[in-house]
Amino acid sequence: MAEVRAEMVANVWKIVVAEGDTVDEGDTLVILESMKMEIPVLAEDAGVVAQLKVAEGDVIQGGDLIAVID
Repeated sequence: MAEVRAEMVANVWKIVVAEGDTVDEGDTLVILESMKMEIPVLAEDAGVVAQLKVAEGDVIQGGDLIAVID
């Protein structure tokens, strides 16, 4: 199981995957927005998205859990 965490304070602009989706290493999970820049959050491992812990419009802090990949 791999945890995907935020690296900075940002807004969750768009969620690209859903729970149950299969992802490959490097696939975009969500897109964050910070200081008018779009920042993709990528899967570090291949697997199935077990949990999404954010919703579009959420403000997240560095270290917050975004998703769990099983």
